[in-house]
Amino acid sequence: MSSEKVRASHILVKHQGSRRLSSWKDPDGSVIKNTTRDAAVEQLKALREDIVSGKAKFEETAARYSDCTSAKRGGQLGAFTRGQMQKPFEDVAFSLKVGEISDVVDTDSGVHLIYRSG
Repeated sequence: MSSEKVRASHILVKHQGSRRLSSWKDPDGSVIKNTTRDAAVEQLKALREDIVSGKAKFEETAARYSDCTSAKRGGQLGAFTRGQMQKPFEDVAFSLKVGEISDVVDTDSGVHLIYRSG
């Protein structure tokens, strides 16, 4: 197993199919339970467009919209090696070049945008 590490940040949008139907900003899950996967994907695509076009910064967007508690750190997850994250997330994070933002990534947690910072 490689000891290669990546540093990444992400924006998570949970939906009806997510394994946990609550988050720091939706503790009772009332919004998440009514969010379809398609709606979550559309939201992420719009957020990605704003970030890529320069209208918004990744960190500020994560802080405002991410359902992950990492939102409080601008989406920052820190450094991790293979085997620490869900496989689809890990595969994309390791495939990105530093400074790149992924397309929408599906995991059991919901849908993500991943930004590789190192």
